Amino acid sequence: MDLFGSAPIAQPLAARLRASCLDEYVGQEHLLAHGKPLREALEQGALHSMIFWGPPGVGKTTLAKLLAQVSDAHFETISAVLSGVKEIRQAVEMARQQAAQYGRRTILFVDEVHRFNKSQQDAFLPYVEDGTLIFIGATTENPSFELNNALLSRARVYVLKSLDETAMRKLVARALGEEKGLGKRQLQLPEESFQILLAAADGDGRRLLNLLENAADLAEDGGELGVELLQNLLGDSRRRFDKGGEAFYDQISALHKSVRGSNPDAALYWYARMLDGGCDPLYLARRVVRMASEDIGNADPRALTLCLNAWDVQERLGSPEGELAVAQAVVYLACAPKSNAVYMGFKAAMRDAAEHGSLEVPLHLRNAPTRLMKELGYGEEYRYAHDEPDAYAAGEDYFPEQLEPRQYYQPVPRGLELKIRDKLEHLGKLDRQSPRQRRKP
Repeated sequence: MDLFGSAPIAQPLAARLRASCLDEYVGQEHLLAHGKPLREALEQGALHSMIFWGPPGVGKTTLAKLLAQVSDAHFETISAVLSGVKEIRQAVEMARQQAAQYGRRTILFVDEVHRFNKSQQDAFLPYVEDGTLIFIGATTENPSFELNNALLSRARVYVLKSLDETAMRKLVARALGEEKGLGKRQLQLPEESFQILLAAADGDGRRLLNLLENAADLAEDGGELGVELLQNLLGDSRRRFDKGGEAFYDQISALHKSVRGSNPDAALYWYARMLDGGCDPLYLARRVVRMASEDIGNADPRALTLCLNAWDVQERLGSPEGELAVAQAVVYLACAPKSNAVYMGFKAAMRDAAEHGSLEVPLHLRNAPTRLMKELGYGEEYRYAHDEPDAYAAGEDYFPEQLEPRQYYQPVPRGLELKIRDKLEHLGKLDRQSPRQRRKP
C-alpha cells in the first residue's frame, strides 16, 4: 500500500516476464547458441566491452543484465536520454567502490547510447581503457554512423535480430502459462489471433507482450482472445519504420536496388512497405525521379517524364490515387532498359571540374556581344555546326586548352542508347578523319 492507501502499481507483463537466466532468454541464437561467440565468452568468463545493435524489443537490456548475472558482476545502468557526464562519473565511482570493497567487476549498461554526443561518449574511454568498468551500449542506430571510432575500437559490436515466430511463440506460451504472466486467467489464444499479434508486433517482443496484455484486459477470465477483439484493439497498426533511422535507409536502398535489378515485384513490395510504415509519399516520388536518371537514363528517356508525371499526380491528388501513379512509375522503371552512363559520366565530369580548378573557356567558344570582345578574339574561328556537313564540326575541340578531351558519356548497348552509341561512333569516325583543332590560348 502507498501513502494514499492504494495498491502498488503492477509491473507490465513484459517486465514480469523478463528472462532471469539464459535458458529463459528467447532469440539471438546466432550469438548465444553453444559454440557461438558471445556464449563462448560467457562460458570462459572473458567479459569485454560491447555494443548491442538491434531493433526495439529484441532483448538488449535483458541480455546485458544476464551477462552481469552469469559473470557475477555489479550492474549499473544509465539512459543516454536522461543522463549526462554527471551520471557517468557517478557510475564510475560506484564501479570503483565495488572493486575496492567486494572485488567485483562492474558492467555499465548505457541504453540509447547513440543519443550521447561526442564529448559524452569520450567520457567513457579512460575507464573502459583502464578496466574500471565493462561498457555495454545498446542502440537501434548503426554504430558506424552514431558512435565515435575511439569507442567502437574498444568494444565489440554484436548485431541482435528481430524475434522470429519461434521466439514469439515461446514468449506467448510463457505469458499465458506462468502465474507471473497471465496464467491465472486461463485465457485462450487461437492460432489466427496469434498470427494477427505476430504481424502487429513485427519482431518486437516487448510490443507483442504489451499487445497481449492490453487484449487480456478486454477479455473475460477463461475467455478467448478472438480476432475481432484484436482487430478492434490494433486499429491501423503500423509496421516498424523509423523515418530517420536505419530501417528507413535500408528499405529505400532495397527499393532502389530492386528497380535497378529489373524486379518489379520486389520493387512494389518495398514501395508498399515504406508506405505502410508511414513514409511520406512525396519523398518516394522524388526518389523515383532520381532512379529514372541514375539507372535508366537515355536508355529510355520516357521514364523520367513518367516519373515526373507521377510526382505531379501525387501532389495534385494525394492518397491513394497518387500512390498508384507512383507505383506505376516504379514498375515502369523496373521493366525499362537500364543505363547508368549519364550518371557515371556526370560523376567523372564533376571530379575533373573539382580537380582542375577554374580553367578558362577557350576564346573561340566565348560570345562576343561587344566590339572590345571581338577585338580581343572572342568567338574568333568558331565553327557554326549547322554550316558543316551533317551539322557536325568534325575535329572541333570544346574543352579548355589545358584539358585533353575526355569521353565521359559512354552509352550502353541497350534501349535508345544503342542508337545514341551508333551515332557517337559515326561522329568519332569523322573526328579521326579531321584532326582536332587545338588552339593556343
